[in-house]
Amino acid sequence: MMRLDKYLADMGKGTRQEVKKYIRKGLVTVDGVAVCSPEYKVEPGMEILLDGAPVAYAAQEYYMLYKPAGVVSATEDKRETTVLDLIRDKKRKDLFPVGRLDKDTEGLLLITNDGELAHRLLSPKRHVDKVYYARVDGLVTEATKQAFLEGVNIGSREEPLRTMPARLEILRTGQEGGRPVSHVRLTIREGKFHQVKRMFRSQGMEVLYLKREVMGPLALDESLQPGAYRPLTEEEIKRLKEQ
Repeated sequence: MMRLDKYLADMGKGTRQEVKKYIRKGLVTVDGVAVCSPEYKVEPGMEILLDGAPVAYAAQEYYMLYKPAGVVSATEDKRETTVLDLIRDKKRKDLFPVGRLDKDTEGLLLITNDGELAHRLLSPKRHVDKVYYARVDGLVTEATKQAFLEGVNIGSREEPLRTMPARLEILRTGQEGGRPVSHVRLTIREGKFHQVKRMFRSQGMEVLYLKREVMGPLALDESLQPGAYRPLTEEEIKRLKEQ
C-alpha cells in the first residue's frame, strides 16, 4: 500500500505538490470513486484514473535504447538532449541509464530504475562483457590484437593505467579516402573513462566511429534505428538478472 500522491508522482504525473492539487480538485478516481485526499492508500491492481485517463503502476521498467550520436547519457541536462528524453512513454520518473556512452558514440544502452541490477552490471568485480564495433583511422594488425590481449596502458608514463585483457577481431582493413582505415569488433570487460578510444590512441590510432552492440547477455535489437527503443522482454530481464 502507498499514498495516492506518491503513486501518481512515481508514475511521472507531476511533482508531489502538483499531484496533490490534482487530487484535491477531484480529478482522481480510485475504483470509480473520486478521492480528494492525497494520503489515501492505494495499491497496484486498483483502477486509478487521472482526469479520466488510467494510470497503471510499474514498480520497475526496463528499456533497450539505440542511443544515437549527439545525445548525452544523463537523466537531465539544461542544454543537451538526454537519453531519457527519448523514452517518451515511460511510466516512472526515476529511470536512469546503466553506465554511459560518449555523446558521439552510438548503440546499446539499458534504461531502467532497477538499481540492484545496474550495480551488478557495472561492478568492476563482475567483469561484464561489452562488445563494440569501431571504425578506426589506422591499420589494425595482429600485433594490435596481441597488445590488447595483454592489456595496454591508457594512462601516462608517470601514472600508468593498464587495461584488462581484451579481444579484438579485425573485420576488414583498407584505404578509405586515401588513408588506411580498419573496421574491428572489440570486447572489453571493464568500463574506464573513454576506454575504447584511449586503447586505440595508445597504439597511435583514432576512433572515427564507435557503436556498442552487446552488454552482458543483452544484444542490440537489429530492428531498432538510432533513437528508437523498446521494453525488454521477460526473457531478457531474466538473463540480465542471472548475469
